[in-house]
Amino acid sequence: MIQVKLFDREHEKDLEKEMNRFLRGIDETSLLDIKYNVAAMPEEEEEEQIYCFSAMIIYKA
Repeated sequence: MIQVKLFDREHEKDLEKEMNRFLRGIDETSLLDIKYNVAAMPEEEEEEQIYCFSAMIIYKA
């Protein structure tokens, strides 16, 4: 059966750590694909941007 695991973090290093932890738990041959996305939104009251780093791992269970 094909399944997905979604990840969503504010910092890219946190996303990387969480994904690596998950990938250690599955067989390497079951990995089908990884999708990655970054969204940036302006902070309304400050001159900064908020980033959202997300990824989806597609794998065979």
